[in-house]
Amino acid sequence: MLSILRFIVVVIYSILVCVFGCIWCLFSPRNPRHVATFGHLFGKLSTVFGLKVELRRPEGADNYPNAIYIANHQNNYDMITAAKIVQPTTVTVGKKTLLWVPFFGLLYWLTGNLLIDRDNRSKAHGTIGELVDQFKKKKISFWMFPEGTRSRGRGLLPFKTGAFHAAMAAGVPIIPIVVSNTHDKIKLNRLNNGHVIIEMLPPVDTAAFADQSVRKLATHCRELMMAKLDELNAEVAAREAADKR
Repeated sequence: MLSILRFIVVVIYSILVCVFGCIWCLFSPRNPRHVATFGHLFGKLSTVFGLKVELRRPEGADNYPNAIYIANHQNNYDMITAAKIVQPTTVTVGKKTLLWVPFFGLLYWLTGNLLIDRDNRSKAHGTIGELVDQFKKKKISFWMFPEGTRSRGRGLLPFKTGAFHAAMAAGVPIIPIVVSNTHDKIKLNRLNNGHVIIEMLPPVDTAAFADQSVRKLATHCRELMMAKLDELNAEVAAREAADKR
């Protein structure tokens, strides 16, 4: 019964957010500030799923310059967890096929997110140049999932280098974001689904890797995120064990 109630609430809420969002965005279409606004609205659904989400940001995060944010990509629940920490003027880079998702696809485009054709390698490479141009023109940051696909309980997958090429070319920092494990965590018929911690790590200065390969930058960031993911998962496990006592 609880799963049915949650399904109804999520569908109605999501449609309302998408319809209202599309109308709102028509007054300033493709404004990058919209992404954080509506991302945070979708993040409110974490309560509906019985999750207690804690956000952690470094001091001064509100004043960060243009950057590329990278995060671990676990499953569809990233929409209600990771979305809560998206910074203003940060847009995501997603698959072109998202445009065809009813209601959500139009909102995704109108809010200013960047759509790429992953099946077309030449267009995908051209996206890096587009990112660099955007950085030079305005106050904007990009959110990317360097794993390239959902991990679905397989841990932190190997990183693709697109985000790191773009950061090096634009001379902007990489800011890792780590979300504690959500794989097989949410049971729709369970009232309380525990804790999730989302932590933004300090910026990684890409200039320090100017005389090294992009792959070394990617490996360094992955190692930072892997260590933090293990740390967060252990903390969540300890908290949830304490809650059961």
